[in-house]
Amino acid sequence: MTVMHHQGYEALVEYDEEAELFHGEVLNLRDVITFQGRSVDELKQALADSIADYLAFCAERSEEPEKPFSGQFVVRVDPGLHRAAASAARRAGLSLNKWVARTLEKAAG
Repeated sequence: MTVMHHQGYEALVEYDEEAELFHGEVLNLRDVITFQGRSVDELKQALADSIADYLAFCAERSEEPEKPFSGQFVVRVDPGLHRAAASAARRAGLSLNKWVARTLEKAAG
């Protein structure tokens, strides 16, 4: 499997040996965006076209297109860990949100 990117969207691509065809799907959306091609160039163009079609479809319906990641997520932790993280953030002179973001950046490399 291979990952492709276009306009902030990420897609997973597989090769079907029997059909001699690459096919892919954009990840992390409730909406479904798929594409296919027989060559890398055809696949890249198909991904770009599928995303353009999706954006045009959303515009026609006066809907905001779904974004792969909003930058927000809820994390549930043990109250003791919550307290420890809040204390660590205070000691660092940061908001809890900023401290968590920095900690995640470090952990994610």
